[in-house]
Amino acid sequence: MNHTGHISPESPIRRLDPEPPPPGGVLWSTAGDIRSLLTLPAAFTMQVAHPAVGAGVDRYSVFRTDPWGRGERSLRSVMLWVYGGEEAAAEGRRVRRLHKEIQGTDTRGRRYHSLDPACYAWVHATGFPVAQYAGRYLFRRTTPAQDRQMYREWLQVGRILGLRDRDMPQTVEEFWPYYHRMLAEEIEPTKVARELVATDADLPRPEPASRTLRLLLRLTWPLLCSGYLRFRAFVTVGYMPPEARAAIGLEWTPAQERRLRRFSTAVRLLVPLLPERLRYLPQARAARARRRAGAR
Repeated sequence: MNHTGHISPESPIRRLDPEPPPPGGVLWSTAGDIRSLLTLPAAFTMQVAHPAVGAGVDRYSVFRTDPWGRGERSLRSVMLWVYGGEEAAAEGRRVRRLHKEIQGTDTRGRRYHSLDPACYAWVHATGFPVAQYAGRYLFRRTTPAQDRQMYREWLQVGRILGLRDRDMPQTVEEFWPYYHRMLAEEIEPTKVARELVATDADLPRPEPASRTLRLLLRLTWPLLCSGYLRFRAFVTVGYMPPEARAAIGLEWTPAQERRLRRFSTAVRLLVPLLPERLRYLPQARAARARRRAGAR
């Protein structure tokens, strides 16, 4: 600081970036595990069931024309929030820049901006109840202490995304009243939410780099697409907390629940037997390798 009281460019005083979730924590162990891929459609559908979020995605997103690229980019971003280290905060700032111009009128005729905490905080919030609920099927039941730890880490993700502490419930005990109020007052079966559980959607064919795979997909896509859409709807609704299903108006039968339990048991038992290169997504594998190297 110079004699005028201003901070000079050379001053060591600067705003510190928010810390990502800690290595070895709850999110570190689960976010990059391939089982978590099964939970993402439920969280995304809950996000777009918010009138403002649904309107923004409907107008600005390329999820209809480029669903595979959009999904890959979103997943890469999520992995950076947890495993990116010093890159995590930079990715959070990039996400905010992307959303800076997204605004309009929501399904209830209200003006919105995508970075308004009223809707931006909901996008962040959905990850916690889905992770907790789906985790009982795919990982194991968590204790109250583990839930509190996971929520503390999820708050760290929120800070990475630029949310302020006053925009997020600060404890699990504060979270649940907020969550149920949002379900009761805001969440609805928006156009985008209905599309994400539709089994007759017009889904573009992926275009893999391999010429052989592209040819195979051209020949088999009608059959594969139908099966994929049914499976996507199954895991989307199945791993969504029941109270969120009810708010969006999604049906779930006892027979479907029995199928989900059988499927989840197989996944829960088989995935831990896989080698690390198959069990973890690339960014998670790289972060785990760096941590091991640093420990030596």
